[in-house]
Amino acid sequence: MSIDYTVERPIIAVTGSAGKTTTKSFIASILRTRWIIFESSDYWNRTDHTEKHQEEINFIHRAIVLEYGMAYPGVIEKHCKIIQPNIGAITNIGMAHAGNFDGKIEGIAAAKSELIKGMSPDGHLFLNGDDTHSKLLHTQNFKGTIKTISIHTPSHYQAKNVQYSLDGISFKIRLGNKDHTISIPYHGEFHVYNALLAIAVADLLGFTPQEIIQGMNEVKKPRHRLEVFHLQRSITLIDDTVHAFPDAVKGALDVLAEFEGKKKIAVLGSMPGFGDQHQEVHKEIGRYVVKNKIDYLFTYGNISKNIGVGAREAGMFKNKIFHFPRTAIDQLHAKLLATIQPNWTILVKGASGLKMVDTVEHIRKNLT
Repeated sequence: MSIDYTVERPIIAVTGSAGKTTTKSFIASILRTRWIIFESSDYWNRTDHTEKHQEEINFIHRAIVLEYGMAYPGVIEKHCKIIQPNIGAITNIGMAHAGNFDGKIEGIAAAKSELIKGMSPDGHLFLNGDDTHSKLLHTQNFKGTIKTISIHTPSHYQAKNVQYSLDGISFKIRLGNKDHTISIPYHGEFHVYNALLAIAVADLLGFTPQEIIQGMNEVKKPRHRLEVFHLQRSITLIDDTVHAFPDAVKGALDVLAEFEGKKKIAVLGSMPGFGDQHQEVHKEIGRYVVKNKIDYLFTYGNISKNIGVGAREAGMFKNKIFHFPRTAIDQLHAKLLATIQPNWTILVKGASGLKMVDTVEHIRKNLT
């Protein structure tokens, strides 16, 4: 049974193939500059988590910010039946969990569209105007208000003059007929989209540009999400060891390519959930490694071997590619430590199930 909230209390649900947790954190950080809110814990996005949140929300919470995850059709519909949002934000539509949808992006978009159909019919929906696959979302019968965010195409909230630095990203956005500069302590263009969704929601709710800037400055960055460590001998280590879907892996590789460093190493784990498509999905990542001019490729996990196959097909030399199955974590660590040199940058990217955070800790322990 849905909770019966008045429309005066914002109930914000975030879904999408990547960026849910970061977007949720951005929204919550801004709203906290003025209100007491309820925010779901990072990665607590299953329906049983939403049931628990239903019990924890009470009258002191001026707004509710939730993350709705899904791996199968019908899951987001169930989220909405437990707690019906009146504001929805969909980050993007990608190939996460594609194996559960016969590899069809249309099926994933339909499942994400359950948020649109399950939220308040006169609510507010925010979409990524630059994301091609978001055009597959079922918005035709939505009677509420739809607004878009973007970087590269015109939208209601468009980031311009995006600048990158070691400390994060800054960009300009027009709010209240005036341009404002927003800074976030994150790396990667995809995080600009997450920030834009949060800005759009906050602007809808009447938060001032100053409150938005303050909230962005105070945002708590989730651990193991492009977390950067500066080690001895000018070695930079990037820890991104929570999720590993294709769009997220490509985004992390983009970040690695942006960093300065004499040489760059990508340590990439297997990506589960792609069924018969796993070989081509992994090979595409290998081609993307070469496109980003990464110097060395280490792969971990049985099916990740195909990342190296794709890299070889795209022209990477065989002696720059190293593969290690799940049983060879010690050999992976030994080869990494023997390879890394001063002024190099290393990305470790893999799903939490592979426990590649252990590789991050091993590098930190031995190179700090």
